[in-house]
Amino acid sequence: MLFKNPVYRKMGDCSLLVEVGDEIDIDVNQKVRELFAGLKTDPLVGVLDTVPGYRSLLIIFDPLETTLRQIQEEVQHLLRTLDPSQLPEPKTMEVPVVYGGEYGPDLKWVADYHGITPEEVIRFHTGHTYHVYMIGFMPGYPYMGELPEEIVTPRRETPRTVVPRGSVGLAQKQIGIYSTQSPGGWQIIGWTPLILFDSARWPPGLLEMGDQVKFYAIKEEELVNWQQ
Repeated sequence: MLFKNPVYRKMGDCSLLVEVGDEIDIDVNQKVRELFAGLKTDPLVGVLDTVPGYRSLLIIFDPLETTLRQIQEEVQHLLRTLDPSQLPEPKTMEVPVVYGGEYGPDLKWVADYHGITPEEVIRFHTGHTYHVYMIGFMPGYPYMGELPEEIVTPRRETPRTVVPRGSVGLAQKQIGIYSTQSPGGWQIIGWTPLILFDSARWPPGLLEMGDQVKFYAIKEEELVNWQQ
């Protein structure tokens, strides 16, 4: 639910958490995106960084330049004057995926868990457009949702110590793409050759909060067409 008035939570001496809702919801997330964009367009004095999440925005500030009360009052004013029409249009991106086998070692487990075939898992996964709720966990990692109910799947009981860059994973109603090699506990059903984060590129992240993502299946032999 989107709150009528945001909830402000003090996070130490130099951070303020602004909660605009109490659930993972596109309307709630859109309000976070509007506030995040508004603070980028008209930065507040003393604000060092802003970190958007599913339903909240963390504001990090210099306590020598401003105060919690001042930040809260300015955010309250900004929320009353935000113009959603000024937000840039989110982009829609199609993401190629090689499903199953060494590229998606958990695809069969996900299929067996739901009592369907791997091909049906792929059909459900590619038959939906996903909203990028936030970027987190590691640079460029998109948290997307929501999965069709037919393939909502729990995390692995035992996380892997190494998950390759480009792995496409499921966890509950969420979808993620590992932007770099790391440990991880999501169910890996496929792999994309797209590079989601490159520090030599601007912007370094391929996806941003609010973007829309559509997955489609490719065969392993097609990967030669995606060398980057």
